Amino acid sequence: MITEYAVELEEISKTFPGGVEANKNITLRIRKGEVLGLLGENGAGKSTLMNILYGLLHPDTGRIIINGEEVVLKSPEDAIIRGVGMVHQHFKLIPVLTVTENVVLGLEPILKKMDVRTMPGGRTFGAILPIDFGSASKRIKIIGEENGLPVDPNAKIRDLSVGLQQRVEIIKMLYREADILILDEPTAVLTPHEVDELFETLREFVKAGKTIILITHKLRETMALCDRICVLRDGEMVGLVNRDETSPPDLAQMMVGRPVVFTTQKEPKAPGEVVLSVEGLSVLDNRKLEKVKGINFEVRAGEIFGIAGVQGNGQTELVEALAGLRKPIAGRVIMDNIDITGKKPRQVREAGISHIPEDRHKRGLILPFSVEENVALGTHYRKPFAGGPIDAVISLGAIESMTKHLVHDYSIKLSNIEAKASTLSGGNQQKVVVARELASGPKLVIASQPTRGLDVGATEYIHEVLIALRDAGVAVLLISAELDEIQNLSDRIGVIYDGKIVAVKAPGEATPTELGLLMAGQIDESSEGEAAMT
Repeated sequence: MITEYAVELEEISKTFPGGVEANKNITLRIRKGEVLGLLGENGAGKSTLMNILYGLLHPDTGRIIINGEEVVLKSPEDAIIRGVGMVHQHFKLIPVLTVTENVVLGLEPILKKMDVRTMPGGRTFGAILPIDFGSASKRIKIIGEENGLPVDPNAKIRDLSVGLQQRVEIIKMLYREADILILDEPTAVLTPHEVDELFETLREFVKAGKTIILITHKLRETMALCDRICVLRDGEMVGLVNRDETSPPDLAQMMVGRPVVFTTQKEPKAPGEVVLSVEGLSVLDNRKLEKVKGINFEVRAGEIFGIAGVQGNGQTELVEALAGLRKPIAGRVIMDNIDITGKKPRQVREAGISHIPEDRHKRGLILPFSVEENVALGTHYRKPFAGGPIDAVISLGAIESMTKHLVHDYSIKLSNIEAKASTLSGGNQQKVVVARELASGPKLVIASQPTRGLDVGATEYIHEVLIALRDAGVAVLLISAELDEIQNLSDRIGVIYDGKIVAVKAPGEATPTELGLLMAGQIDESSEGEAAMT
């Protein structure tokens, strides 16, 4: 049957245990060769809808039609067979395996020295045949180079930064040559230049007749790439518009139901005393390679010092060293005139530092724990959560009260505060982490990708909170791959490249293009001089 639609979702509904209606009678038809943007607040049902199309979830009601054929998808394998590929917001990777092993996972029978599927008793015989990892590795390297996503095929996933893991997920989909590509926040840790390169690749896919579904909170990307845009709110489809007939403000208002301010206003403010001083800090990565190379900088009370850079240039290792998660090999970290170099995470927190990690699953949450248990993490041993003799008794009432307060203030969508963190959408998980870290009354906030995965409304709120902290005299170290975010919030911008701060600029001193060139390592002499003086 010939049809103009690659995908038809008819009257899809999905309710999770606890009564959360993620999708409510959604009907959506996606044309072949188009790019459809899927927008909505955190918890609006976007990822749920696409996980249904990918076979990870099963709808309670409704029909799925792919290329004119009604299908029942029992697993992702059923979707992959029909040409559907998906890049997930939360990576589906196995840390102890290599890049190549993760990419070919599930394709092992095809990658035997001979295709065992066509042989009598092939499955049994195939178990003893070697997998052709060599050819797979070469192809992965070629895909990475052709699409501007270079990665070492032999590296272990656990040794890669969040940004490089994101590349692996994209390569994983490209390797399978899918015709219907679902991308769930695929550019969250890419620079604007890298995003543009990825989009060029996606445009080539569209020219070849492939269909792309882009789940994103970034309106710039939506307007740059999408042909049509579908907006979900509270599990319902509230609009389906052509790109040429809408605008970012209109889309944002459809998403959150009110006007959204894109530029956070902040008053000029003279910074106070130095709160954090980093002197000649050098840090090794998991492979024992020097990733941070003698970095020097200061963060003062009442200022936001932003660090901009392409993921993988030492940001992760720098933040982990400052937060007590990784010991430096040289240099000093001084917090409020106290040397905290190499101290443990609890000692770092006691010194007045809060840490919003770039990877909320690895460093920010214990997913099987409830939301209220996660809120208490890190401060559960002291007041107001602990009381009684020598603070040995945990006050469940205080934890419950604080959790309800933060859930309300940060508009965290959940069924109840006793729900497991794993049941929340990615954006709402991020809100839990941000709320907990900012509620502890810190002197310094290390915010690494603080709005990653957040919708425009939540991003607006987090920006306002960071500005309010700065205005209250808190020092903020902001690490972000989002140039707009860095320029909007920062009082000073440090550009990191190859483990070094190569330039320090005021927000109005450098254009996004100039910052992008610095992030790519194109350094002029004046920039080197400025960096050396910080």
